Amino acid sequence: MQREREGDGRGVTSLPVRGHSEVNLCSVLSLGKDLSKITMPVIFNEPLSFLQRVAEYMEYAKLLKLAAEQTSPVVRLQYVSAFAVSALASNWERLGKPFNPLLGETYELQRQDFRIICEQVSHHPPISAFHADGEDFIFHGSIHPKLKFWGKSIEIHPKGMVTVELPKWKESYVWQNVNCILHNVLVGQIWMEQLGVLEIRQYGGANLKAELSFKSAGWNNKDLHRVEGFIVDQERKRLAYLYGKWTERLKACEMSAYEETIERIKRENKSPQNSPGHKKVLARLHSLKVGAFKGSHQDSVDDARDDLEAEGLTIDEIPGATLLWEVTPRPSNCSDYYQFTTFAMSLNEMEQNMRESMCPTDSRLRPDVRKLENGDHDGAAAEKTRLEEKQRDCRKSKKHKKNSTEYVPRWFQRCIHPHTGLEDWAYQGGYWDRNYSEIEELF
Repeated sequence: MQREREGDGRGVTSLPVRGHSEVNLCSVLSLGKDLSKITMPVIFNEPLSFLQRVAEYMEYAKLLKLAAEQTSPVVRLQYVSAFAVSALASNWERLGKPFNPLLGETYELQRQDFRIICEQVSHHPPISAFHADGEDFIFHGSIHPKLKFWGKSIEIHPKGMVTVELPKWKESYVWQNVNCILHNVLVGQIWMEQLGVLEIRQYGGANLKAELSFKSAGWNNKDLHRVEGFIVDQERKRLAYLYGKWTERLKACEMSAYEETIERIKRENKSPQNSPGHKKVLARLHSLKVGAFKGSHQDSVDDARDDLEAEGLTIDEIPGATLLWEVTPRPSNCSDYYQFTTFAMSLNEMEQNMRESMCPTDSRLRPDVRKLENGDHDGAAAEKTRLEEKQRDCRKSKKHKKNSTEYVPRWFQRCIHPHTGLEDWAYQGGYWDRNYSEIEELF
């Protein structure tokens, strides 16, 4: 069974067989249960390892190349912010849980603009470390996901830090992803949202910061998927406004355009035109020019924005805004294939001669993932159980051996992050040399 490809070279458009993940947890879990610590039936899975989901960060790696090409530190941060948001786009409607990686499992991916290596460096707690590089950037970090079931919803907390380095500018950008919430997992139509504030700190340059708020959908779904925020300097002066939807696109504009748009929206939507509320908003904005109020420029704009939100008005478009990122459309048949993007559909591909040079711990070689992808649910469940039992037996065997030592990952090592001072994982190098001697048999 083979994947189908578009004749125009756009890549994979289907998996070997159709498949869907089923989400109904009432018979499996209790309230507040951490899903990352229990064995889940294979019917809840999608045919990918979590390491492959980590590699999906790189779908829009071109944004990091664009960031490195910019001469303005503000614009560089805009493109890094777009990259951080773009990494969440593939989550939309993906209801399947990826397979938990085995300790020591790896995944590699090479494309024209980048290469990435991922390794499962810890089992309890589960931690996945990764390192990617391109001609103009380095991207690395570790993720310690936690999933909790709360009766009507599942909360996914992507603990861990990610870092982008732009060597040309001697800059680093550090952030932690926002939480993902799955609603109506027991009854009704399942839907998801990303919630929280994404804070991206820039080190080594102008020391700027991007603060992006992922909005709650609200009772009328007005802000569904909406993300917006500002780039600020060390004195918290706003330098740029970013806005869009994490499922669609992200744009950026100068603060003057943002402020003019707020005033225009209030002027066009407030009725009657001479109402006290409208005059109040305009006075706040014009006070910046006439000095009638003692409040700061930023406070006046904030007040006007608060009035916009109170009246249910949103900023959907700003003249002259720059499009930083736009999502690649998914295949028209993606609902038949776990809602995979085209990029996700390619992650299990075994290209010609790849097996000969691939590390034997690569996720593509997992028999349980392969069987699920090929529609063999019973075979996938049996292989999943076999691999989990094999891993437990291996841990027990090592535990009872004399002079046994703590497991040491092959490609990553613990370190202290140079900017945050927190524990992190650093790539030791050597993976791409293709010397895989003394690799422990995993599958």
